[in-house]
Amino acid sequence: MEDLSNYRENYSKQKLLEENTPNNPFKLFKDWFEDSNKNSKGREVNTMILSTIGIDGYPKGRVVLLKYFSEKGFIFFTNYRSEKGKAIDLNNKVSLTFFWEDLERQVIIKGNAERTDDDFNKEYFNLRPKGSKISAHVSNEQSSIIPNREILENRYKELSSKLKDNEIEKPDYWGGYIVMPTEYEFWQGRENRLHDRISYSLENSKWAKKRLSP
Repeated sequence: MEDLSNYRENYSKQKLLEENTPNNPFKLFKDWFEDSNKNSKGREVNTMILSTIGIDGYPKGRVVLLKYFSEKGFIFFTNYRSEKGKAIDLNNKVSLTFFWEDLERQVIIKGNAERTDDDFNKEYFNLRPKGSKISAHVSNEQSSIIPNREILENRYKELSSKLKDNEIEKPDYWGGYIVMPTEYEFWQGRENRLHDRISYSLENSKWAKKRLSP
């Protein structure tokens, strides 16, 4: 058995107190995101864990990239045929988790995911690098079993040659989801594991704020 019991970090950089939190959780998320962006040192602060309930009944989390966010919701893009796409089609209740280690902060957002408009999807797809566009066509059956990597590499070379001078169109199975929040939880690391946790839940179209025990 690997012993990790000595892996300990004492959190002491910030505080999260009710009197310093807004009534609207989106404002706090935006402030924290901007703080993290300033301290990012080149890292992708838009990295988040998307958790879904799979068709096998088990929860599963995976790293995806947040591409747009507003008070209405949080948008990421994927292959609709992927495992996560199929899971969302079955159960659109999902969660997003952000962890900004440098600031000792975490945000968990629960919400309902819906597909974004196809015109919007096309607009974003056209902004992607050419290699990423080609890869969306190569991995047309994302999450399916393949015998080896060479199949992907050969397909990529074939499509790169074929589409070299052509406009690369968005596949019909590729697009975005917007996660519309019903709950936020903000976690700020504190000394001696007495962390600050403030949650916001949507109740009768208004945000109710509560402190949670660490």
